[in-house]
Amino acid sequence: MLQPCTLSAVRVTHNLNHSLLRNYSSTPSAQLKLIKKSLRKLLRETAQPVAVVTSTLPDHETAQHSNSSMQGQEKALSIFHGATLSSFTSIALDPHPLVAFSLRVPSRMALALNTHAAKPQRHTHMVINILSATQPHIARLFSSPDLHPFPFVNSEVQWMPSADGLPVIKGALGALSCAVVGRSFPLSDTRWLCSSIDEWEAEVQQVEGGGGLASELFIARVLRVEDIQEPEGQLENEEFRTLPLLYHQQKYTTVGKIPNP
Repeated sequence: MLQPCTLSAVRVTHNLNHSLLRNYSSTPSAQLKLIKKSLRKLLRETAQPVAVVTSTLPDHETAQHSNSSMQGQEKALSIFHGATLSSFTSIALDPHPLVAFSLRVPSRMALALNTHAAKPQRHTHMVINILSATQPHIARLFSSPDLHPFPFVNSEVQWMPSADGLPVIKGALGALSCAVVGRSFPLSDTRWLCSSIDEWEAEVQQVEGGGGLASELFIARVLRVEDIQEPEGQLENEEFRTLPLLYHQQKYTTVGKIPNP
């Protein structure tokens, strides 16, 4: 049973969330548009690391393709999927190493990760491949799911399986085997912030039922830092192999030294 001081803290937090949401919802639409425009302009000047999350598709989707014309190895590779992330970040090291990212919805990757989150017996749900500056083509490939629905079939992507059998992209700056800590958080409607723990599931279903979701937030625990193999063949810009791929001013780039820092 919760102590009175705990109940008081919960009540204060609940009321604060309601107040924040009332203030946000009361923002005039013209002012909100200006905030979005200014924020978008600012973030374009802020370089963001680029990563690709790889996982397996839900069983029911891969079953739809089980009778297709795909042959042996192609059919096996069709269970893997990937998506480019431009919002990846580390959010904690202690007591648990945690990372976060968002995915546009509806998407097969978001569906896959939420499906895996409902299966606690599986430990690793995905690999987050942090791309190197030699891999803008990888970022483009995995950012076009309509053009490349099965990116690991007949693909130039070089990869190796992790200990859990998930794709680790060769030549990446690094890769993290992770498990989502729970279902994703809808970001287009923050009514779930006001919910108590008991109301969580019902509130999320109400939000999702409204449709029109733009993106969802995923939080994952890092279980292992993977060893990266070098890709086969000669790299065009081998000197960029140990530099991060960044997205800046709507194009891919990397870091450079500041003269006389």
